[in-house]
This record gives sequence, structure tokens and C-alpha cells, in this order.
Amino acid sequence: GTTLSAAEVQKLIDVRTRRYDKSGEDHYNTVSAFIKTLRGSDPDAAMIWMYKMLESGEEPRFIFRRMAIFASEDIGNADPRALQFVVSAWQAFEFVGLPEGEYFLSHACTYLAQAPKSNAVTRAMNGAKRAIKQAPTLEVPNHLRNAPVKGMKEQGYGDGYQYPHDHDDAVVSANYFPIGMQPSDLYEPTDRGFEAEVRERMEKAKKVIRGSAS
Repeated sequence: GTTLSAAEVQKLIDVRTRRYDKSGEDHYNTVSAFIKTLRGSDPDAAMIWMYKMLESGEEPRFIFRRMAIFASEDIGNADPRALQFVVSAWQAFEFVGLPEGEYFLSHACTYLAQAPKSNAVTRAMNGAKRAIKQAPTLEVPNHLRNAPVKGMKEQGYGDGYQYPHDHDDAVVSANYFPIGMQPSDLYEPTDRGFEAEVRERMEKAKKVIRGSAS
């Protein structure tokens, strides 16, 4: 094998760091590779990209921020613990710092990579924004309005509202959308991880909720 002098090793590190300049192309390419590898569920490759960032001088909090976003954007309710896990690891890192804090980065990275994946939260978020832009009005129907004073009740505020806790499974037939907006399925859980259970519960509930929705 080849033996490198200390000066040559430092030169290699300097070149890598320069290439990785936080405002440069290699920075964005590496972050992209890290996120896409987590999404692709390969913890081994994800660790490589993460340590490339760390050893190039990346701020660990930047990596934690990216992982926190990923936990909701790409995992969501397929594993609701993912976001809690990243936040806990981040908090532990703040207590301990480097170098031991690398354990928490690695723990979070491998957890996210192995977790079941779902972008259902992302799709629901984008769908809600689109629906609001297209809606002619976002007026609250009477049965969902607050009626704190007698005059409002006489005008029909709150009229027709059914208290879900008084019914089986705490679900009632009702239209919860703004006036004139057709009920639509924005949050559509996958059949992966915990979302399979969420999907089953929601399908059962929606049969009741949308029963008289117009």
C-alpha cells in the first residue's frame, strides 16, 4: 500500500473540504444523495453520505434539521415514532456534543433508513393547499360555528352539530368541509407500517362520516 505523509493527508482533507463548500454544488449533491438514500431505505449508504458531510465540516444541527423534515415528509404515520426519535436524538446531541454525539446522529440515520416509508402527509398537505386556492369561499357552515351567546344560537350557529363522543366509536355522519366544497380524500394512508392500521380505522370512520355528506 501507499504511505501518505501528514502533509499529504492534510492536503487531501483540504481538497475534500473545498469541494464540499457549504454553498457549492457538492454540498447540495451530497445532501440530496443522503436524503434519497434514506428514502430508498439503505442505512449503509446513508451512513456514508452522512459521514462525508460531517467529515467535511458540516454542522450536525443541519443534518438533524434535514432528518426531522424527512421524518414527516417521507415516513409520516407509517412510523409516527420517527419524528420523536429524531428530536430525542437531537436533544441528546445537544446534551453531549461531539465526538460522542455522533452516536445519536448515527442512531437517527439508521432508524430513518430502516423505517417504513410514506409520503401521505406530504400529499395531504399539498392537496389541502390546492383545495384552498381553488375554493370560491372558505365559509364555516352553521353546524360548525361557535355560538357563545344566545343571539348567535337563534341565528342557527351550532345548529345541527352532533357531539361525536355521544356516538359509537365517537364518529357521526357529518360534513366538516367549508360551504360549497365537496368532501375529498386528501390524507390517504398507505398500507405500510402503522399506516395500515390508520387506513383501516379511517376507512371505517369515513363510511359513517360521509354517509350524509353533501
